[in-house]
Amino acid sequence: MADRSPLPPGSTIGIFGGGQLGRMLAMSALQLGYRCIGYAPAGDNVAAEACADFFENHWADREALAAFAAKCDVVTWEFENVLVSAVAAIPAERLASAPRALEVAQDRLNEKRFVEDLGGRAAPHMRVESDEDFAQAIERIGTPGILKTVRDGYDGKGQWRVRDWQEAQGVRFPGRRCIYEGLVDFEAEFSVILVRGSGGQIRFWDSTANTHEGGMLVQSVLPAGDLIVEQVGAARELAGKVADALSYVGVMTLEFFATKDGPVFNEMAPRVHNSGHWTIEGAATSQFENHVRAICGLPLGETATRFATIDMRNIVGEQALTAHAILSEEGEPHLHLYGKREVREGRKMGHVTRVGARLK
Repeated sequence: MADRSPLPPGSTIGIFGGGQLGRMLAMSALQLGYRCIGYAPAGDNVAAEACADFFENHWADREALAAFAAKCDVVTWEFENVLVSAVAAIPAERLASAPRALEVAQDRLNEKRFVEDLGGRAAPHMRVESDEDFAQAIERIGTPGILKTVRDGYDGKGQWRVRDWQEAQGVRFPGRRCIYEGLVDFEAEFSVILVRGSGGQIRFWDSTANTHEGGMLVQSVLPAGDLIVEQVGAARELAGKVADALSYVGVMTLEFFATKDGPVFNEMAPRVHNSGHWTIEGAATSQFENHVRAICGLPLGETATRFATIDMRNIVGEQALTAHAILSEEGEPHLHLYGKREVREGRKMGHVTRVGARLK
Protein backbone atom coordinates (compact mmCIF):
# COMPACT_ATOMS: atom_id res chain seq x y z
CA MET A 1 0.00 0.00 0.00
CA ALA A 2 1.40 3.41 -0.94
CA ASP A 3 1.65 6.31 1.45
CA ARG A 4 -1.82 7.59 2.26
CA SER A 5 -2.32 11.31 1.68
CA PRO A 6 -2.87 12.95 5.07
CA LEU A 7 -6.55 13.24 5.94
CA PRO A 8 -7.42 16.86 6.74
CA PRO A 9 -8.96 17.83 10.10
CA GLY A 10 -12.69 17.21 10.12
CA SER A 11 -12.40 13.93 8.22
CA THR A 12 -14.29 10.91 9.52
CA ILE A 13 -12.79 7.68 10.83
CA GLY A 14 -15.00 4.61 10.83
CA ILE A 15 -14.38 2.07 13.58
CA PHE A 16 -15.66 -1.50 13.48
CA GLY A 17 -16.43 -2.54 17.05
CA GLY A 18 -17.91 -0.77 20.04
CA GLY A 19 -15.68 -1.71 22.98
CA GLN A 20 -13.20 0.17 25.12
CA LEU A 21 -10.46 0.03 22.50
CA GLY A 22 -12.74 1.82 20.05
CA ARG A 23 -13.63 4.31 22.77
CA MET A 24 -9.96 5.15 23.39
CA LEU A 25 -9.23 5.31 19.65
CA ALA A 26 -12.08 7.79 19.20
CA MET A 27 -10.80 9.93 22.07
CA SER A 28 -7.37 10.16 20.44
CA ALA A 29 -8.95 10.91 17.07
CA LEU A 30 -10.93 13.78 18.58
CA GLN A 31 -7.70 15.27 19.93
CA LEU A 32 -6.29 15.31 16.39
CA GLY A 33 -9.36 16.98 14.94
CA TYR A 34 -11.13 13.95 13.48
CA ARG A 35 -14.64 12.68 14.06
CA CYS A 36 -15.48 9.00 14.46
CA ILE A 37 -18.39 6.78 13.52
CA GLY A 38 -18.72 3.31 15.03
CA TYR A 39 -20.33 0.12 13.77
CA ALA A 40 -21.20 -2.96 15.83
CA PRO A 41 -24.18 -5.17 16.64
CA ALA A 42 -26.48 -3.94 19.41
CA GLY A 43 -24.99 -4.20 22.88
CA ASP A 44 -23.09 -2.27 25.52
CA ASN A 45 -21.17 -0.27 22.94
CA VAL A 46 -19.16 2.06 25.17
CA ALA A 47 -17.33 3.51 22.16
CA ALA A 48 -20.56 5.20 21.07
CA GLU A 49 -20.15 7.84 23.77
CA ALA A 50 -16.99 9.09 22.03
CA CYS A 51 -18.38 8.85 18.49
CA ALA A 52 -20.35 11.41 16.48
CA ASP A 53 -22.60 8.63 15.19
CA PHE A 54 -22.94 4.90 15.79
CA PHE A 55 -24.49 2.15 13.68
CA GLU A 56 -25.94 -0.72 15.73
CA ASN A 57 -26.42 -3.26 12.98
CA HIS A 58 -25.48 -6.86 12.28
CA TRP A 59 -22.19 -7.55 10.52
CA ALA A 60 -24.07 -8.99 7.55
CA ASP A 61 -26.39 -5.96 7.02
CA ARG A 62 -25.18 -4.88 3.58
CA GLU A 63 -27.40 -1.81 3.44
CA ALA A 64 -26.17 -0.55 6.81
CA LEU A 65 -22.55 -1.28 5.88
CA ALA A 66 -22.93 0.75 2.69
CA ALA A 67 -24.43 3.67 4.62
CA PHE A 68 -21.62 3.45 7.17
CA ALA A 69 -18.92 3.38 4.49
CA ALA A 70 -20.44 6.38 2.71
CA LYS A 71 -19.90 8.50 5.82
CA CYS A 72 -16.25 7.49 6.36
CA ASP A 73 -12.98 8.69 4.88
CA VAL A 74 -11.03 5.76 6.35
CA VAL A 75 -12.17 2.61 8.17
CA THR A 76 -10.33 0.59 10.82
CA TRP A 77 -11.28 -1.95 13.52
CA GLU A 78 -10.81 -2.24 17.28
CA PHE A 79 -10.99 -6.02 17.64
CA GLU A 80 -10.06 -8.92 15.40
CA ASN A 81 -13.33 -10.86 15.37
CA VAL A 82 -15.15 -8.53 12.98
CA LEU A 83 -16.61 -10.60 10.15
CA VAL A 84 -14.19 -10.42 7.24
CA SER A 85 -17.16 -10.09 4.89
CA ALA A 86 -18.15 -6.86 6.67
CA VAL A 87 -14.69 -5.39 6.17
CA ALA A 88 -14.62 -6.57 2.56
CA ALA A 89 -17.88 -4.66 1.95
CA ILE A 90 -16.02 -1.38 2.48
CA PRO A 91 -14.45 0.13 -0.66
CA ALA A 92 -10.76 -0.82 -0.67
CA GLU A 93 -9.59 2.79 -0.95
CA ARG A 94 -11.26 3.58 2.40
CA LEU A 95 -9.78 0.67 4.34
CA ALA A 96 -6.75 1.43 6.49
CA SER A 97 -5.61 -2.17 5.92
CA ALA A 98 -6.78 -5.03 3.74
CA PRO A 99 -8.84 -7.78 5.46
CA ARG A 100 -5.91 -10.24 5.16
CA ALA A 101 -4.70 -9.39 8.68
CA LEU A 102 -8.11 -10.33 10.10
CA GLU A 103 -8.24 -13.54 8.06
CA VAL A 104 -4.94 -14.66 9.58
CA ALA A 105 -5.64 -13.55 13.17
CA GLN A 106 -9.13 -15.06 13.31
CA ASP A 107 -7.93 -18.62 12.79
CA ARG A 108 -5.41 -19.89 15.33
CA LEU A 109 -4.14 -22.63 13.03
CA ASN A 110 -3.63 -20.28 10.08
CA GLU A 111 -2.05 -17.73 12.41
CA LYS A 112 0.58 -20.17 13.69
CA ARG A 113 1.37 -21.46 10.22
CA PHE A 114 1.67 -17.93 8.88
CA VAL A 115 4.13 -16.96 11.61
CA GLU A 116 6.09 -20.21 11.31
CA ASP A 117 6.46 -19.64 7.56
CA LEU A 118 8.13 -16.33 8.43
CA GLY A 119 10.62 -18.07 10.70
CA GLY A 120 8.79 -17.80 14.02
CA ARG A 121 8.53 -20.57 16.59
CA ALA A 122 5.17 -21.51 18.10
CA ALA A 123 4.07 -24.00 20.75
CA PRO A 124 3.60 -27.60 19.52
CA HIS A 125 0.06 -27.88 18.22
CA MET A 126 -2.42 -30.03 16.29
CA ARG A 127 -5.76 -29.54 14.61
CA VAL A 128 -8.67 -31.13 16.53
CA GLU A 129 -12.00 -31.82 14.82
CA SER A 130 -13.23 -34.83 16.79
CA ASP A 131 -12.75 -36.76 20.02
CA GLU A 132 -10.43 -39.07 18.08
CA ASP A 133 -8.32 -36.13 16.94
CA PHE A 134 -8.13 -34.89 20.53
CA ALA A 135 -6.92 -38.28 21.75
CA GLN A 136 -4.26 -38.34 19.05
CA ALA A 137 -3.14 -34.81 19.93
CA ILE A 138 -2.81 -35.76 23.60
CA GLU A 139 -0.79 -38.83 22.65
CA ARG A 140 1.52 -36.97 20.26
CA ILE A 141 2.00 -33.67 22.14
CA GLY A 142 1.36 -34.84 25.69
CA THR A 143 0.14 -32.92 28.71
CA PRO A 144 -0.21 -30.36 30.11
CA GLY A 145 -1.85 -28.48 27.27
CA ILE A 146 -4.80 -26.35 26.23
CA LEU A 147 -7.68 -27.17 23.88
CA LYS A 148 -8.84 -23.98 22.16
CA THR A 149 -11.50 -23.17 19.62
CA VAL A 150 -9.81 -22.09 16.39
CA ARG A 151 -12.04 -19.02 16.20
CA ASP A 152 -13.61 -16.46 18.52
CA GLY A 153 -11.75 -17.24 21.76
CA TYR A 154 -10.86 -14.14 23.80
CA ASP A 155 -9.63 -13.50 27.36
CA GLY A 156 -9.57 -17.20 28.15
CA LYS A 157 -13.00 -17.99 26.67
CA GLY A 158 -13.28 -21.04 24.41
CA GLN A 159 -10.33 -22.71 26.14
CA TRP A 160 -10.00 -25.87 28.22
CA ARG A 161 -6.81 -26.52 30.17
CA VAL A 162 -5.72 -30.16 30.34
CA ARG A 163 -3.31 -30.86 33.18
CA ASP A 164 -2.85 -34.60 32.71
CA TRP A 165 -4.14 -37.65 30.84
CA GLN A 166 -6.82 -38.33 33.46
CA GLU A 167 -8.23 -34.82 33.14
CA ALA A 168 -8.21 -35.19 29.36
CA GLN A 169 -10.72 -38.05 29.68
CA GLY A 170 -13.31 -35.57 30.98
CA VAL A 171 -12.91 -33.12 28.07
CA ARG A 172 -15.07 -33.71 25.03
CA PHE A 173 -14.72 -32.13 21.62
CA PRO A 174 -17.04 -29.08 21.73
CA GLY A 175 -18.33 -29.51 18.17
CA ARG A 176 -16.28 -26.62 16.76
CA ARG A 177 -12.93 -26.78 14.99
CA CYS A 178 -10.22 -26.62 17.65
CA ILE A 179 -6.49 -26.64 18.18
CA TYR A 180 -4.62 -28.45 20.93
CA GLU A 181 -1.44 -26.73 22.12
CA GLY A 182 1.21 -28.11 24.40
CA LEU A 183 2.02 -25.77 27.28
CA VAL A 184 5.28 -23.86 26.86
CA ASP A 185 7.81 -23.95 29.69
CA PHE A 186 8.36 -20.20 29.96
CA GLU A 187 9.84 -17.80 32.46
CA ALA A 188 7.93 -14.68 31.44
CA GLU A 189 5.34 -13.39 28.99
CA PHE A 190 5.72 -10.25 26.91
CA SER A 191 4.22 -8.52 23.92
CA VAL A 192 5.74 -6.63 21.02
CA ILE A 193 3.59 -3.66 20.04
CA LEU A 194 4.44 -1.82 16.85
CA VAL A 195 2.92 0.80 14.63
CA ARG A 196 3.36 0.62 10.86
CA GLY A 197 2.65 3.55 8.56
CA SER A 198 1.19 3.25 5.08
CA GLY A 199 4.65 3.69 3.58
CA GLY A 200 6.06 0.78 5.60
CA GLN A 201 7.87 2.67 8.36
CA ILE A 202 7.72 0.82 11.70
CA ARG A 203 8.21 1.94 15.29
CA PHE A 204 8.15 -0.18 18.44
CA TRP A 205 7.21 0.53 22.03
CA ASP A 206 9.15 -1.03 24.88
CA SER A 207 7.92 -4.52 25.76
CA THR A 208 6.28 -5.01 29.15
CA ALA A 209 6.32 -8.13 31.27
CA ASN A 210 2.74 -9.38 31.24
CA THR A 211 0.87 -11.42 33.83
CA HIS A 212 -2.25 -13.42 32.93
CA GLU A 213 -4.83 -15.12 35.13
CA GLY A 214 -7.39 -17.46 33.59
CA GLY A 215 -6.28 -16.41 30.13
CA MET A 216 -6.88 -12.71 30.83
CA LEU A 217 -4.18 -10.06 31.10
CA VAL A 218 -4.13 -8.60 34.60
CA GLN A 219 -0.86 -6.62 34.71
CA SER A 220 1.85 -5.14 32.47
CA VAL A 221 5.05 -3.71 33.97
CA LEU A 222 8.28 -1.96 33.01
CA PRO A 223 11.17 -2.63 33.38
CA ALA A 224 10.39 -6.04 31.97
CA GLY A 225 13.43 -7.94 33.24
CA ASP A 226 16.69 -9.11 31.72
CA LEU A 227 15.38 -12.21 29.94
CA ILE A 228 12.69 -10.28 28.08
CA VAL A 229 15.14 -7.52 27.17
CA GLU A 230 17.49 -10.16 25.74
CA GLN A 231 14.75 -11.66 23.57
CA VAL A 232 12.95 -8.53 22.40
CA GLY A 233 15.24 -8.04 19.40
CA ALA A 234 14.38 -11.40 17.85
CA ALA A 235 10.69 -10.93 18.67
CA ARG A 236 10.67 -7.49 17.05
CA GLU A 237 12.30 -8.86 13.93
CA LEU A 238 9.52 -11.43 13.59
CA ALA A 239 6.78 -8.89 14.36
CA GLY A 240 8.11 -6.56 11.69
CA LYS A 241 8.10 -9.40 9.15
CA VAL A 242 4.47 -10.17 10.03
CA ALA A 243 3.37 -6.54 9.63
CA ASP A 244 5.22 -6.20 6.32
CA ALA A 245 3.91 -9.50 4.95
CA LEU A 246 0.35 -8.34 5.65
CA SER A 247 0.98 -4.78 4.38
CA TYR A 248 -0.62 -3.82 7.66
CA VAL A 249 -1.23 -0.18 8.62
CA GLY A 250 -1.73 0.82 12.24
CA VAL A 251 -0.89 -0.75 15.59
CA MET A 252 -0.26 -4.49 15.74
CA THR A 253 0.60 -6.72 18.71
CA LEU A 254 2.34 -10.08 18.91
CA GLU A 255 2.45 -11.93 22.23
CA PHE A 256 5.42 -14.12 23.18
CA PHE A 257 6.68 -16.49 25.83
CA ALA A 258 10.24 -15.84 26.99
CA THR A 259 11.91 -19.25 27.35
CA LYS A 260 15.44 -20.47 27.96
CA ASP A 261 15.64 -21.24 24.23
CA GLY A 262 14.39 -17.87 23.03
CA PRO A 263 11.02 -16.28 22.27
CA VAL A 264 8.05 -18.51 21.40
CA PHE A 265 5.15 -16.93 19.53
CA ASN A 266 1.75 -17.17 21.22
CA GLU A 267 -0.76 -15.10 19.27
CA MET A 268 -1.21 -11.88 17.32
CA ALA A 269 -3.74 -9.07 17.37
CA PRO A 270 -3.90 -6.67 14.39
CA ARG A 271 -5.16 -3.81 16.56
CA VAL A 272 -4.40 -1.74 19.62
CA HIS A 273 -3.92 -3.99 22.64
CA ASN A 274 -4.61 -4.24 26.37
CA SER A 275 -0.89 -4.64 27.13
CA GLY A 276 -0.28 -1.24 25.49
CA HIS A 277 -2.63 0.79 27.67
CA TRP A 278 0.36 2.03 29.66
CA THR A 279 1.44 4.06 26.62
CA ILE A 280 -1.32 6.62 27.24
CA GLU A 281 0.63 8.15 30.11
CA GLY A 282 3.90 6.25 29.83
CA ALA A 283 5.09 6.84 26.25
CA ALA A 284 5.83 9.88 24.15
CA THR A 285 2.92 8.88 21.87
CA SER A 286 0.22 6.41 22.91
CA GLN A 287 -0.70 3.35 20.87
CA PHE A 288 -4.11 4.93 20.23
CA GLU A 289 -2.76 8.21 18.87
CA ASN A 290 -0.19 6.43 16.70
CA HIS A 291 -2.86 4.14 15.27
CA VAL A 292 -4.88 7.21 14.29
CA ARG A 293 -1.78 8.85 12.86
CA ALA A 294 -0.93 5.78 10.79
CA ILE A 295 -4.37 5.21 9.28
CA CYS A 296 -4.80 8.92 8.53
CA GLY A 297 -1.44 9.30 6.80
CA LEU A 298 0.10 11.54 9.46
CA PRO A 299 3.73 11.33 10.65
CA LEU A 300 4.19 8.63 13.29
CA GLY A 301 4.89 9.79 16.82
CA GLU A 302 7.90 8.89 18.94
CA THR A 303 7.37 5.78 21.07
CA ALA A 304 10.01 6.32 23.77
CA THR A 305 9.11 5.40 27.36
CA ARG A 306 8.84 8.45 29.63
CA PHE A 307 9.15 6.91 33.12
CA ALA A 308 11.61 4.65 34.91
CA THR A 309 8.87 2.33 36.17
CA ILE A 310 5.35 1.68 34.88
CA ASP A 311 2.66 -0.60 36.28
CA MET A 312 -0.65 -1.05 34.42
CA ARG A 313 -3.36 -3.21 35.98
CA ASN A 314 -6.80 -4.10 34.71
CA ILE A 315 -9.87 -3.33 36.79
CA VAL A 316 -12.11 -6.37 36.52
CA GLY A 317 -15.70 -7.02 37.59
CA GLU A 318 -16.76 -5.54 40.92
CA GLN A 319 -13.38 -3.85 41.38
CA ALA A 320 -14.89 -1.06 39.31
CA LEU A 321 -17.46 -0.26 42.00
CA THR A 322 -14.73 1.02 44.35
CA ALA A 323 -12.18 2.09 41.73
CA HIS A 324 -12.44 5.80 42.55
CA ALA A 325 -10.69 5.05 45.84
CA ILE A 326 -7.54 4.57 43.76
CA LEU A 327 -7.51 8.33 43.18
CA SER A 328 -6.58 8.94 46.82
CA GLU A 329 -3.36 6.93 46.51
CA GLU A 330 0.02 8.62 46.39
CA GLY A 331 1.94 8.78 43.14
CA GLU A 332 -0.78 10.21 40.90
CA PRO A 333 -2.39 6.99 39.65
CA HIS A 334 -4.05 7.36 36.24
CA LEU A 335 -7.51 5.80 36.33
CA HIS A 336 -9.48 4.85 33.21
CA LEU A 337 -13.02 3.51 33.55
CA TYR A 338 -14.72 2.40 30.35
CA GLY A 339 -18.33 3.31 31.16
CA LYS A 340 -19.68 -0.22 30.89
CA ARG A 341 -23.19 -0.46 32.30
CA GLU A 342 -23.13 -4.07 33.45
CA VAL A 343 -20.63 -5.31 36.00
CA ARG A 344 -19.85 -9.00 35.48
CA GLU A 345 -17.29 -11.34 36.94
CA GLY A 346 -14.25 -11.45 34.66
CA ARG A 347 -15.31 -8.40 32.63
CA LYS A 348 -12.73 -5.69 31.99
CA MET A 349 -14.19 -2.49 33.40
CA GLY A 350 -11.15 -0.24 33.28
CA HIS A 351 -7.46 0.01 34.08
CA VAL A 352 -5.08 2.01 36.24
CA THR A 353 -1.54 3.02 35.37
CA ARG A 354 1.01 3.99 37.99
CA VAL A 355 4.30 5.57 36.95
CA GLY A 356 7.60 6.23 38.70
CA ALA A 357 10.25 8.89 38.17
CA ARG A 358 10.32 10.64 34.83
CA LEU A 359 13.23 9.72 32.57
CA LYS A 360 15.43 12.57 31.39
